Amino acid sequence: MNRTALTLAAAITASLLSTTALAQGKVGVINLTKVFDEFWRTKQADIQIKDRLSEFEKMGQSMYDDYKKANEEFGKQIEAANDPALSKEESEKRRKDLDKKRKDIMEMETNIKQFQGNSQRALMEQRGRVRESILRDVRGVIEEKSKAGGYATVLDISAQSANGTPVVIFTTLAGGENDLSDSVAKALAATAPPDSAKTDAQKPEAAKTEAKDPKKADEKKAEKK
Repeated sequence: MNRTALTLAAAITASLLSTTALAQGKVGVINLTKVFDEFWRTKQADIQIKDRLSEFEKMGQSMYDDYKKANEEFGKQIEAANDPALSKEESEKRRKDLDKKRKDIMEMETNIKQFQGNSQRALMEQRGRVRESILRDVRGVIEEKSKAGGYATVLDISAQSANGTPVVIFTTLAGGENDLSDSVAKALAATAPPDSAKTDAQKPEAAKTEAKDPKKADEKKAEKK
């Protein structure tokens, strides 16, 4: 489907939704993106993910520093092994040492790549789990407010179509009495615990374990609960 067709489809869908909703009952709107971003749980999760990312970066840098040092030592060993003054036996011994060093460096490269892949996957999975959990809370409050206000339908005015165009092309409801954004945001803010601004940083060892095996880390968290 081309860009024009997608835009037209989004416009028609929004029009049909609005027309159907108006026929069935009261229509409300909400800026879900704004509500989601301002929710204290979202801000708390962002801090935790940034802390975890920072820890992964520190461990990754440490691994790279070791790898760089090993390569420098390898270069010196190559020069030493090519010394023409060496005896045949000593030259052979040093070449065997070079082979071992080369294998160690290759293993370090593999470990670094695995660490990068695992840490990226762990962060992506964490973001997905947290987002789903937060959206459940937000939708729960939206449903409560919608039922209490007698709304048959609530449209997300911040929603985007597959090609990046607004799903709701036009509405006069935003900012008016039928806009639930502020009331939902306030209700969510009221659920914040006294220490919601405080977040515990991930411990280095815990972060390292999760990077190597995210599933095992999740199992440990489940056991603690």
